Amino acid sequence: MMHQKILVRFGDMMLKGRNINQFIKRIHAHVHFKLKDLDIAIDARHDRMLIDVRPGLEQLIIERLSQVPGVFSYSLVYVARPEVDHIVEVGAMVMDREIRFDGLTFKIETKRIDKQFPLTSQDVTKTVSGRILATARRRVVVDVNTPAHTLYIEIHKTEALIYMTSIPGMGGFPAGIAGRGLVMLSGGIDSSVAAYLAIKQGVDVELFHFESTPLTAIESVQKVIDLSKKLAVYMPQERITLHLVPFTQIHEALLEYMPKPYLITVMRRMMYRLGERFIKARKMLCLINGESIGQVASQTLQSMKAVEVVTSFPVIRPLATMDKHDIIDLARQIDTFAISTRPYEDCCSIYVPRSPATKPMHIYALRYEGLFDYEPMLEQALAAIWTLDITPGTKLDVCQFGLTTKEARKTLEETEESHDHLDPE
Repeated sequence: MMHQKILVRFGDMMLKGRNINQFIKRIHAHVHFKLKDLDIAIDARHDRMLIDVRPGLEQLIIERLSQVPGVFSYSLVYVARPEVDHIVEVGAMVMDREIRFDGLTFKIETKRIDKQFPLTSQDVTKTVSGRILATARRRVVVDVNTPAHTLYIEIHKTEALIYMTSIPGMGGFPAGIAGRGLVMLSGGIDSSVAAYLAIKQGVDVELFHFESTPLTAIESVQKVIDLSKKLAVYMPQERITLHLVPFTQIHEALLEYMPKPYLITVMRRMMYRLGERFIKARKMLCLINGESIGQVASQTLQSMKAVEVVTSFPVIRPLATMDKHDIIDLARQIDTFAISTRPYEDCCSIYVPRSPATKPMHIYALRYEGLFDYEPMLEQALAAIWTLDITPGTKLDVCQFGLTTKEARKTLEETEESHDHLDPE
């Protein structure tokens, strides 16, 4: 049996100049954490890593690597001695294993990492190509311009790595490298995808959910907890912080005082005010949401302008120009789609008026906000935020508890103290 390893590449991260060591250190730590229970050797080599593979662990390792921001791609490679004869032998076996049909176009590319190797990269390719094609059982057509398959050979000091397939990784930058941001997380499809994309770009995210039980079903909170578990796998320690903001009092006041066309506009302005005060106190750098231009009435450019004027912090919208179908594809990829489409609505979707304002104006929003005293409500909501430390293994089922926030919180806190539901480790 041929010895195999997984070659991990870091991609665009390698363009960071003097900061590269910090980037590499973070991604090394993340990969080591992901694989710590497998007891396998990891060889770090500046712009890449080599991971030993025991039979049967290949797919598990690849699955975990796909959850590490900053990993550009990886390949299952076969190891040969850095000798022409053994390279030919292993190369022919790889070719037979990886190419399924005769008659496909093919070429060989060599990269000489060890410059002490006696042959240049081009000389290696010329020397081994004919012998590999003669040794392999699979019959192919040589095409050096547009081949269907390429056999890659990398020659290192102590080994030669041979492979044909490169698997895309998550990409982006190491988790947390860009600073801290707060994701306004609903139970819908978009905001969890936005959170994933922010994590991918190196943002250390925390989650901020506005819950309005009993105006909304307690199951909508369960959706958010389950979405948080899915997002936690991409964080460095597989932990993510979820803040549940009691929004019921503000929600009821909005339903009472706001003209229906401006209900969603003013509701979102209240959410932005809460978010801004929260991140300012916690020294975060930005707000993040799942808005996509024109997707719904509250996400027109005019609506976005009228809403975000209440905050001085940057508002990051990773989905701003994405098509809904692409967003859904990403949600399926990160396994949040089924959770997001459970039939329980949150406060942003349950009382949407039939004709919301698509071109709201700040001056009118201010006038309507003057109909009630919202400042004490904002302060009370901030003081009553309930914070959860979420891991993929978090055992928390809010459906078994009461309907109101107060009742649910009291029961959950008692359960946490007696059964340690929030942190089974």
